[in-house]
Amino acid sequence: MQFSVYQESHIGGRKVNQDRMGYSFTRDALLLVLADGMGGHLSGEVASSITLRTMSTLFQKHATPYVRKPERFLEEALLAAHQEIHAYSAANKLPETPRTTVVACLIQHNSAIWAHCGDSRLYWLRRGQVLGRTRDHSHVEHLIAKGLADPSERATHPDRNKLYNCLGASSLPKVDVSRPASLQLGDVVMLCSDGLWSMLPDEEITHRLSTQTVVSAVPDMIAMATEIAGKGSDNTTALAIMWQGSADGDGFDVDESMISTMMLPENAVSTTILAVPEPEAVREVDAFSDDEIEKAIAEIRGAIEKSSQILK
Repeated sequence: MQFSVYQESHIGGRKVNQDRMGYSFTRDALLLVLADGMGGHLSGEVASSITLRTMSTLFQKHATPYVRKPERFLEEALLAAHQEIHAYSAANKLPETPRTTVVACLIQHNSAIWAHCGDSRLYWLRRGQVLGRTRDHSHVEHLIAKGLADPSERATHPDRNKLYNCLGASSLPKVDVSRPASLQLGDVVMLCSDGLWSMLPDEEITHRLSTQTVVSAVPDMIAMATEIAGKGSDNTTALAIMWQGSADGDGFDVDESMISTMMLPENAVSTTILAVPEPEAVREVDAFSDDEIEKAIAEIRGAIEKSSQILK
């Protein structure tokens, strides 16, 4: 695989940056993750950090060198992160469980699949057009879907920050998983927090990502978003790649911003996620054994099935 990548986060006008981002890859698979700790709750940065580390750990276990069941992997990895957040909260006797939104994308065999909980977004662009975008798990999106609000109100509606889905809440998260998307050379995939998309209309995001490299577009958009928001700006974070080919060498000419996974030894994993600064109190995500993670996922699935039966 070959891809150009750039990631950046700005604290904005907040005292703490609760956003986390990173990516991991093998020779045949690439995982992108971005989490936005919820500022209205205790220690949102802990929830976002746990989410990234949980997903990276599971990716390193399952990508050998690619993930066999990508849709199931994304769903179960997010559920495992939710479980880890609750385990951390219980172990540290927190008065409230930290919460976070999250969006993740798994790319392998020229195909991308993404999953999200909350309002952290993914954009998929090709030749100046948005081919795919996650739909926020927010009250305003619910109103738009019901015809009770206009799409133009996404950035201004008083209920735009009211979310009904995240990791760490008392209720089980609803993980939305996309269908596989076939990537072509030059396609751009960007993950971002609401600090970015709430300040910039989709047209501006599309223009920037279509006329600039990701190395230029991401910092320019973050600077623009924080400037528009002013002193009270939110944490603003984005992680973007431009797809430049599979492992068979059909990509563009290599430059300094490009990563070629063929440089990795077979079965090796490279990651930026474990290098993310973590709160001192966060415990290692591998405190759960494989059997315990499987048991936790089984319990979550059982609870979902029971809930569905009750609703019927």
